[in-house]
Amino acid sequence: MRAIITVIGKDTVGILAKVSSKCAQYNANVIEVTQSILQDLFCMIMLVDLSKLNEPFAELADAMTQLGKEENLSIHTMHEDIFNCMHHI
Repeated sequence: MRAIITVIGKDTVGILAKVSSKCAQYNANVIEVTQSILQDLFCMIMLVDLSKLNEPFAELADAMTQLGKEENLSIHTMHEDIFNCMHHI
Protein backbone atom coordinates (compact mmCIF):
# COMPACT_ATOMS: atom_id res chain seq x y z
CA MET A 1 0.00 0.00 0.00
CA ARG A 2 1.24 3.44 -0.92
CA ALA A 3 0.02 7.02 -0.82
CA ILE A 4 0.71 10.25 -2.68
CA ILE A 5 1.26 13.40 -0.62
CA THR A 6 1.18 16.77 -2.37
CA VAL A 7 2.40 19.99 -0.78
CA ILE A 8 1.95 23.49 -2.19
CA GLY A 9 2.66 26.82 -0.54
CA LYS A 10 4.99 29.74 -0.11
CA ASP A 11 8.59 28.52 -0.04
CA THR A 12 10.12 28.52 3.44
CA VAL A 13 12.97 26.65 5.07
CA GLY A 14 12.13 23.18 6.40
CA ILE A 15 8.98 22.18 4.53
CA LEU A 16 10.46 18.89 3.33
CA ALA A 17 11.81 18.18 6.82
CA LYS A 18 8.47 18.84 8.52
CA VAL A 19 6.47 16.68 6.12
CA SER A 20 8.98 13.82 6.17
CA SER A 21 9.15 14.01 9.98
CA LYS A 22 5.37 13.63 10.13
CA CYS A 23 5.68 10.59 7.83
CA ALA A 24 8.30 9.10 10.16
CA GLN A 25 6.04 9.69 13.17
CA TYR A 26 3.44 7.42 11.53
CA ASN A 27 6.07 4.99 10.20
CA ALA A 28 5.25 5.89 6.58
CA ASN A 29 8.40 5.35 4.54
CA VAL A 30 9.18 8.01 1.93
CA ILE A 31 9.99 6.18 -1.31
CA GLU A 32 10.31 9.04 -3.76
CA VAL A 33 10.19 12.85 -3.68
CA THR A 34 10.04 15.44 -6.41
CA GLN A 35 9.95 19.14 -5.66
CA SER A 36 10.18 22.41 -7.51
CA ILE A 37 10.32 26.05 -6.60
CA LEU A 38 8.27 28.18 -8.99
CA GLN A 39 9.33 31.75 -8.17
CA ASP A 40 8.42 31.73 -4.45
CA LEU A 41 5.95 28.82 -4.64
CA PHE A 42 7.03 25.44 -3.21
CA CYS A 43 5.57 22.36 -4.93
CA MET A 44 6.28 18.79 -3.81
CA ILE A 45 4.95 15.31 -4.52
CA MET A 46 5.92 12.40 -2.27
CA LEU A 47 5.28 8.71 -2.75
CA VAL A 48 5.16 6.92 0.61
CA ASP A 49 4.95 3.26 1.60
CA LEU A 50 2.12 2.61 4.06
CA SER A 51 2.75 -1.09 4.70
CA LYS A 52 4.15 -0.48 8.20
CA LEU A 53 1.91 2.34 9.40
CA ASN A 54 1.53 2.39 13.17
CA GLU A 55 -1.85 4.20 13.00
CA PRO A 56 -4.78 4.05 10.55
CA PHE A 57 -4.26 5.80 7.20
CA ALA A 58 -7.03 8.31 7.99
CA GLU A 59 -5.06 9.53 11.01
CA LEU A 60 -1.97 10.12 8.86
CA ALA A 61 -4.07 12.02 6.32
CA ASP A 62 -5.66 14.14 9.06
CA ALA A 63 -2.26 14.86 10.61
CA MET A 64 -0.92 16.02 7.24
CA THR A 65 -3.94 18.28 6.73
CA GLN A 66 -3.41 19.75 10.20
CA LEU A 67 0.30 20.28 9.50
CA GLY A 68 -0.69 22.14 6.36
CA LYS A 69 -2.98 24.44 8.33
CA GLU A 70 -0.27 25.11 10.92
CA GLU A 71 2.37 25.87 8.27
CA ASN A 72 0.05 27.74 5.86
CA LEU A 73 0.47 25.02 3.21
CA SER A 74 -1.93 22.97 1.16
CA ILE A 75 -1.14 19.31 1.99
CA HIS A 76 -3.24 16.51 0.50
CA THR A 77 -2.74 12.82 1.23
CA MET A 78 -4.35 10.34 -1.14
CA HIS A 79 -4.21 6.55 -1.03
CA GLU A 80 -2.64 5.15 -4.21
CA ASP A 81 -5.77 3.13 -5.04
CA ILE A 82 -7.90 6.30 -5.12
CA PHE A 83 -5.24 8.11 -7.15
CA ASN A 84 -5.12 5.28 -9.69
CA CYS A 85 -8.92 5.14 -9.99
CA MET A 86 -9.09 8.89 -10.59
CA HIS A 87 -6.49 8.67 -13.37
CA HIS A 88 -7.69 5.49 -15.05
CA ILE A 89 -9.10 5.86 -18.55
